[in-house]
Order: sequence, then structure tokens, then C-alpha cells
Amino acid sequence: MTKTKMTGAEALVKLCEQHGVTHIFGYPGGANIPVFDALLDSPIKLVLSRHEQGATHMADGFARATGRAGVALVTSGPGATNAITGIMTAQMDSVPMIVICGQTITPNLGLDAFQEADVSGISYPVVKYSYLVKNVENIPEIVKEAFHLAETGRPGPVLIDLPKDVSSTVFTPDFSVPIRLPGYTVPEFTDTKAVARAAKKLRQAKRPVILAGHGALIAHAWDQIRTLAETMNIPVVTTLLGKGVIPEDHPLCLGMLGMHGTAYANCAVRECDLILNIGSRWDDRIIGKPEKFCPDAFKIQIDIDHSEYNKMIPVDQFIEGDAKAVLDALLVEVQPGDTAEWVAKTATFRKQYPLKVSVANGLEAQYVLRTLDTLVPDDTVIVTDVGQHQMWAAQFCHVKQPNCFISSGGAGTMGYGFPAALGAQFADPKATVVAIVGDGGFQMTEAELSTAAIHKLPVKILILDNKFLGMVRQWQDLFYDKRLVGVDLEGNPDFVKLAEAYGVKAFHVDTVDNVESVLKEALAYNG
Repeated sequence: MTKTKMTGAEALVKLCEQHGVTHIFGYPGGANIPVFDALLDSPIKLVLSRHEQGATHMADGFARATGRAGVALVTSGPGATNAITGIMTAQMDSVPMIVICGQTITPNLGLDAFQEADVSGISYPVVKYSYLVKNVENIPEIVKEAFHLAETGRPGPVLIDLPKDVSSTVFTPDFSVPIRLPGYTVPEFTDTKAVARAAKKLRQAKRPVILAGHGALIAHAWDQIRTLAETMNIPVVTTLLGKGVIPEDHPLCLGMLGMHGTAYANCAVRECDLILNIGSRWDDRIIGKPEKFCPDAFKIQIDIDHSEYNKMIPVDQFIEGDAKAVLDALLVEVQPGDTAEWVAKTATFRKQYPLKVSVANGLEAQYVLRTLDTLVPDDTVIVTDVGQHQMWAAQFCHVKQPNCFISSGGAGTMGYGFPAALGAQFADPKATVVAIVGDGGFQMTEAELSTAAIHKLPVKILILDNKFLGMVRQWQDLFYDKRLVGVDLEGNPDFVKLAEAYGVKAFHVDTVDNVESVLKEALAYNG
């Protein structure tokens, strides 16, 4: 086989092609021109964002919708630092992503050159790994390693900082170079004795609960969780990012746990005598005060990342491994216990503390979201921004299928929802994708309306415009004696006119009477 000479940038793009990359989301600058130039001759679709944060969120949404690493391409200095927010968002939610940053030439590193930033150093706390490429010969190995690291084990973002002289250098790449990561291993589940102990505890439990988190979705363990719940007759609660791991209209599904979850999910966890945590990191929005989180329950945790062991709360049993593999082994061992009375009691919680919607005082966001929930297909991809609307969407939009609810959980990144929805729409152009955003977060990345219009993406954007930073206002109401400060969004634009300025169709709803008709028209609109 004849080896071909090419630039470092051309080799990088070719390696992306070999890995199956179909889209790269990015923004150009002087330091990354060689990579943009190489994309001209590539079948990879370049999506020009209007801001680097938008590019990383698009790559994030693409990754969550497909399970494959999303790729973002930004330039050096402020281009790279603008991407840090999106990288942190992906890291907090275990999202596979490759971020390629242009960098000043290697002789200028550390000399405060134009648009130079120590991006690998800045990014270390918010990536799974970060590379600074100093030798063009290393590009094939580094790119292969980067994708492997991003997509295996507990996924996460990997950054490749690429100086312009390295990306411009001509060499003969060896694409057959093997991956050499002696310090990195993906945990393989082997502890069958631990599974047998867990099965025994599940059988003995009178009031068990399954807690399913994002890790369960990453592991594709939804069939196993549903089978386990039905076989053992155990109620299921989920985290925000675990929504969809079991259909939310399933009789055993109690919805989302935590400070913004359903009351009946929280009641079930409060009174359980065993909780089986599958792929959740026991985040603070779930457990509240650690010492008071179901203190009398036997706690079993399944997680592929050993660093989660006893990180937030002490657990009685930790099983390290891929959730799907562990549950496959567990299903061989389990035998149904006596939970009929417990399941009946959790059903009374649902009746006693239902989610309520009222239009007595006029149009409310909850009513809009409940109406939307009745109109969209079961495979609709709901993507939210961060704030009150996010929690209302989690409560009133019932997810029936896996990977159909995308949101920023750990980082809580305002501005995430709209560009992430564009990424999800790029992943599946025929899908129904709805971005549910607040007026605050939407204005942080609203320039991506241009991206949506240029590519004729049929994403639907629902802006819940209450002219306040609603979540902060709610906390000021509850905990700061209603002393409101810094939350009034006076000066919001006319969002309909704003959309029309970008050539995007827009509707305005301000009464209860036309919510359903306008939502139907918007969903049916081809664009």
C-alpha cells in the first residue's frame, strides 16, 4: 500500500473520517485555518456556528443523540476559552466529545504570542484528557487515543491543542499505528459474588426502589432495567438525565427524584428499605443532606467509575462495571420478593401528591408543557435549557424512549438548550426535536438562529418568556424574604421579530385559548 504525504491537518481530518465522523461544528481563526482548509476536500459536513460555545453545545447534543463523540473545532486563545463552558458541560454529564483547538506556532508557546492561551492547562480540570501536539508524527496515535478515551468507560470530552506549524507540516502518516494507553483500562465486570449478594438483598427487601441515572442510558441498559423492575415488581425513580430509561407512563415509574422532582418519587425514596442505584452519582440535588438521605435503607451502587464509590454518601455495596453487563448477570440471579403492598403504597403517593396544572390565573408554563406533551410523538427529542422551564419540562414532558431527553444536568449551563437541539437535529434530520428554553438562557446563544436558518433545520423552539430569571427569583422568594435583585429581564427583545429577522417562522401565544392550536401549527410547520 502506497503511503501518501499530507499535512498534519489533512491527516487529522482523514482520521476523523476513518472514525466515522459525519459533522464537525466550529468557528475559524488564524490558528486553525489549516484544518478548515483540509475540510474542503472531506465528506465531513462543516457546521459553522456563530460562537464557540454554540459549537461545543451542538457537538454535545449530537453526541447525546447518537452515542458517538461529537467534534468541535475552534481557534486559539479566546476561541478556545469560549469553548471551555461547553467542555465543562460535557464533562459534568459524561458526554463523549473531541474538541480540536488551533494554537500558536510551537516556537511561540509560552511567549504571550497573539491569541495564545495555555488551553491544555486551562482545560485539565474539565476534560477526560488533554493533548498538546508538538510533533506531527504523533497525530495519528493522538487522534485514535482521543476518540477511544472519549467514548469508552465513563465517556467525556478530550481536547487536542494543535499548533499551526504542526498542522501545516507535511509528513507521511502511519494510520496503522496502534493505541498505546498502558495507564488506561476500561473496568470489566467480573464480581459475580457481589451480584449474588445484591440479588439476595433485593429478594429480602420489602420496600425496594431502583434509582436510574444517566449512566444507565450511556450503558444502553434500559431493557435490563425494565425487565428487572417488572420481574421484581420494584418502583423506579430517575435522575434528570435518567429520564427515558423506562417509559414514564409505565405503572412502576415514579418520575424524577430530587429537589425539583415529583413528590411521590421523593416519598418512595424516603420510605424505602433498599435503593439500587444504577449509573447515578448521587448528586447533591438528589440527596440533599447526605446524613438524612434514606438513612435506614440498604444502598447498592452500580457504576463504571470507581471514583464514585463513597464520594457523596457511604454505600453498603458498590459493584464496579458497565451497568448493562452487571444487570445481565443480576437478572440471572434475582427472584421476586414480596413487594405488592409496597407498590400499592407508592401508587397512593402518586394520588396523594399529583403534579397540578391550573389556568385559573391565566397562562402558565406548566399548562403549555403539559399540552405540548399530548401533541408530540413518542420519539420526540426534548432538549432543554436550564432554569424553571427545565424542571417543568422534566415534570410535565413524559419521555417514552431512551435518549429522548437532553439537558445540562451537572453544570446547569444556561444557553445550552438551543444549540444542543441543533446538534440533535443534525444527528437525525427527520426527528421531531423541540428545544424548550427560557428567555434568559435563550439570549445567551440566540445567534445560532442563523445556523438553524442556513441549514433549514426543522427544530422547534419553545421560549417560555416570563421576563425573569425565574429559578433565581424563586429562590429569592423562598429563602431571601422576597428581596428580588438582578432577576428582572426588562428589555427582552420581541422574540417573534427577532426570529423573523433571521428568516425563521415564529408564533406568539399569550392566552390559554390558543396554546393548543399554535403548538399544533408550529409542530406541523415544515421548517
